[in-house]
This record gives sequence, C-alpha cells and structure tokens, in this order.
Amino acid sequence: MTAYATDPFADWLRLREPADADARSRELVDRLRHRLTGGRPLVVHDLGSGTGSMLRWLAPMLPGPQRWVLHDRDPGLLERAGAAVPVAADGSPVEVHTRPGDITWLTAADLAGAGLVTASALLDMLTADEITRIVATCAGVGCPSLFVLSVVGRVALHPADPLDAEVAAAFDAHQRRTVDGRTLLGPDAAAAAGAEFVRHGMPVTVRPSPWRLGPDRAALAGEWFDGWLEAAVAQRPDLADRTAGYARRRRSEAAAGRLTVTVGHDDLLAGVE
Repeated sequence: MTAYATDPFADWLRLREPADADARSRELVDRLRHRLTGGRPLVVHDLGSGTGSMLRWLAPMLPGPQRWVLHDRDPGLLERAGAAVPVAADGSPVEVHTRPGDITWLTAADLAGAGLVTASALLDMLTADEITRIVATCAGVGCPSLFVLSVVGRVALHPADPLDAEVAAAFDAHQRRTVDGRTLLGPDAAAAAGAEFVRHGMPVTVRPSPWRLGPDRAALAGEWFDGWLEAAVAQRPDLADRTAGYARRRRSEAAAGRLTVTVGHDDLLAGVE
C-alpha cells in the first residue's frame, strides 16, 4: 500500500471504527431498508467516506447488488477504502468506485441515479453554507439521505471531575471556530441539516448514537481524551496550566480502564416517512 501523509488519521479512523459501528442507529437502517425496494443495483454515494467504514457497516445490512461511490478529498484514504469490500445482506456483490474531490461542491448531476446518499462523522466539520449546498444537492437527487455520527456537544465522563464541564465548553467552542474563513457549525450542524431537509419538504427522523467507551475500549477513550483536551486548550490557552494535573489523572484512568466516556452524536435520516 502506498504511504500517505494521512496515515495517522487513517489509524485514528481504524481505532474508532468498532465504536462507530456499535453507536450508529440500526433503527434508522431498518426504516431505510423498507424504503429501498426499487430497481437494482442500489447506487450509494458516501460523502467524506474516509477509509470506508460506512461502506463496511451499511452494505452488509442492505439487500441486493450495490454500487458504492466513495467521495473524499484524500486519495490515500480512498485507496484504503477500496481494499476491503463487503457483500450485501443477501450475498450479492458490492461494487466500489472512488471519486476524489471536494464534496461541498457536488451537484445533483454528480449524484444522478443515486438510491441513497450517506455520510458518517461529517456534518459537524462543515459550515452553514456547505450544509445548505449539500442538503440542496441531496434534495435535488430525490433519494433518502442518511447522515450519522454528528457530534452534538453532549459529553459525560465517569468518574466526574470539576474541570469536565469547562473543558467540554472550550471544546464545543473550538468545534465552532473559524478556519481559513470557514466558520464551522460543530455541535449545531445536525440540527441545521435537519432543518434544511425539512425546508426542502423532506421528512426527517433523528436518533441518538452515542459512543460508550469503557474498559473494553480504553485505547480509544485515551486517544479521544487527548484530542478533546488538545482542542479545548487550543481554543482556551489559559486552560493549559490548569489542566496539567487533570490530564495526567484522566490518562492514568483511561490506561487502567477506570475511565468511562459517553460522547453524544445524532443520526439523521431524511426522505423516509
């Protein structure tokens, strides 16, 4: 496999994939499956596909032959995504195509023929304008859309610590930061996307999909905590000194399997009654 500069991010995606799979709403997949009764093969466009975790999770739950088109700006991640292809629920083949590019400028013509548009852990990294464009594109295609694992600003750590709430607030502010002229929606993104779908006349169903990280996922809890705190301190540098001892305690708890973390997400299904 070709080595790319995104390898550390790919490692993070691999570490989180089992927790993602456990968290995503299967109820929404059941609703979706009843709706997907049209022609075959089913064409699925996966936006911001990364290394293909949504493909590996969802394709085996949907029947019939499928043709997945994976969109991502990083060719290294797309190369990894095409390396392990599952089969459909009834054993039918799944065909995978990769398409590098900026998903925020896709049009309905780019997704023509789609029977489903999906994405995982994407919305909270977008701006209001980008979400407006993506929802308009999905509405223009006229097929169901399933957007899962959007961060919503609900985090609980056990055992609790007085600094948890302050760090969480700083992290949420970081998620809403402005980067290169782009003001991210962060934990407000899922609600914004839902409102946009409704504005386009599409029914929306939302279900919670929290990560629950306990002793069986100590490595992920530790990695998540490091990234969470790093983002909070980047937003509020004054927290650096005050959280030094806090960081040591939390890392020790995570390594020993004594830290339990619940990270809130929402899953959203649009276009299905």
